[in-house]
Amino acid sequence: MTATPARVPYAEAARALLRTSLLDAATDLLRVKPWPEVTMADIAKAAGVSRQTLYKEFGSRQSFAQAYILRESDRFLTAVEEALTRHLDEPRHAISAAVEVFLAAAAEEPLIKAIVAGDGDDGLLPYVTNQAGPVLSGATKRLADSLTDSWPSADAEALRLLANYLVRLAISHAASPEGTPRETARDMAEVLGPYLENALNGK
Repeated sequence: MTATPARVPYAEAARALLRTSLLDAATDLLRVKPWPEVTMADIAKAAGVSRQTLYKEFGSRQSFAQAYILRESDRFLTAVEEALTRHLDEPRHAISAAVEVFLAAAAEEPLIKAIVAGDGDDGLLPYVTNQAGPVLSGATKRLADSLTDSWPSADAEALRLLANYLVRLAISHAASPEGTPRETARDMAEVLGPYLENALNGK
């Protein structure tokens, strides 16, 4: 007999749909206006709910911004992990592919454009720099875990350090690009690739 999948409670499913609709609304708005001009009322209207519903779910504009960035970071990291796993036999190529995937996606992502344009205290940049505790630490830990799962025989601390620099450098290049995603990815792989190879070889 086939087991019946557990049903997601209605309230839980409805809340997940609400959060998705609100966060998607922010993406749509960021395509046409900078973050400082996006109000909570704008987001609620775009999602088809009341402003009170939006505040009840997220509490504040700051909390909403952080939740939005965390969701987009998760999406980016999923793509990065997939790129890594396709090149496990070529560590340097794995770094290049992962960075290129991230930077190419970031170039089209309203979030990154909003971060670059968001000057002042009301911009999104503080959420990935000085206020970025959950964002940077979460992204670094997830990437470190992915690297460890990909190369379990390598030194875990070396992979954690690599993950930390990869995340910070990738965000920096996304916010202020100096070349194409492929060029930047190649350059980062030239610098960080030997470190990864040494870690894999026990050096």
